[in-house]
Amino acid sequence: MDKDRVQGAVEKAKGTLKEVAGKVTGDTKLEAEGKAQKAAGTVQNTVGGIKDSLRGQP
Repeated sequence: MDKDRVQGAVEKAKGTLKEVAGKVTGDTKLEAEGKAQKAAGTVQNTVGGIKDSLRGQP
């Protein structure tokens, strides 16, 4: 498993937590940061998946 997949999953989880915290507290800036971080994590995870498929890993 590529390190980008792991790091992407971590960033996505952090983004989800920030987004939820922003919604609960009414902090739109924190919520937006969470959404952006979640999207970046998804992209990084996808890149890692592509790298894995090029190496022939599941």
